[in-house]
Amino acid sequence: MLTELQRYRDRVLDNAAIQPGDVILDVGCGDGLIGFGALERVGNTGRVIFSDISAELIGRCQGTASNMPSPLAGEGRGGGSLLDRCRFVVNAADDLHDIADTSVDVVTTRSVLIYVDRKDRAFAEFFRVLRPGGRISIGEPINRFTYPEPRGRFLGYDVMPVVETADKLEAFFDREERPKITAMMDFDERDLVAIAERSGFHNIHLDLEADIKAPQAENWTRFIQSAGNPLSPTLEEAMHASLTPGERDRFSAHLKPLVESGTGAQRRAFAFLTIKKPFE
Repeated sequence: MLTELQRYRDRVLDNAAIQPGDVILDVGCGDGLIGFGALERVGNTGRVIFSDISAELIGRCQGTASNMPSPLAGEGRGGGSLLDRCRFVVNAADDLHDIADTSVDVVTTRSVLIYVDRKDRAFAEFFRVLRPGGRISIGEPINRFTYPEPRGRFLGYDVMPVVETADKLEAFFDREERPKITAMMDFDERDLVAIAERSGFHNIHLDLEADIKAPQAENWTRFIQSAGNPLSPTLEEAMHASLTPGERDRFSAHLKPLVESGTGAQRRAFAFLTIKKPFE
């Protein structure tokens, strides 16, 4: 997973065409995967603004920056920590109130808009804070490519022999999970382009990666104790909440060997959007 995240990070940063001296705003920075990568590219005259709705994550990024020596320290171009080239703000993606108008050169996001209900407002904020000619580099999963699955498929595995039990699990997720993840399912790559156009952007490029392939063999305990996203219950929690002990045993007996052997077909799609703000 880390290898895949690093690949997404590098793609977002490459698409941003960062130049030395740029001011980068990383929206939804999380623990800083994109932001700290951007710091390596802006040089000693550039800055990175770490922005996230979570004060805890912003604090974690600030702590990381304070403990990391500047890579430029040994080159005679300044020393100390990275803090002098960083700024940290607690803002939502659709309300960047601490960021001044036309004050940044690049906006980056990765897997952020899937948590934003007001995506149009987020794009409007990106437009506002960007300088004329500024750039946006976005990477977002497209969950409509993955869900809903046909009956008899569960997380990419064939569960037709226990389909009634799978139906109960799906009903649980529909009832308990789906209302919480509307923002993750209410758009696809065409919607991202349309929102960007409505927000005033003209130079827009989209690359869509879509794959259907066998999953990697996985440890069963890790599999059932994982969740598809931070807002969802784990599979183990869903099974205990919706199935009888006998149903759990039968479902596990069928699904476990498929998971541990990687016998299935998983669908994934990821959109990379590159946008440039007009000069006028």
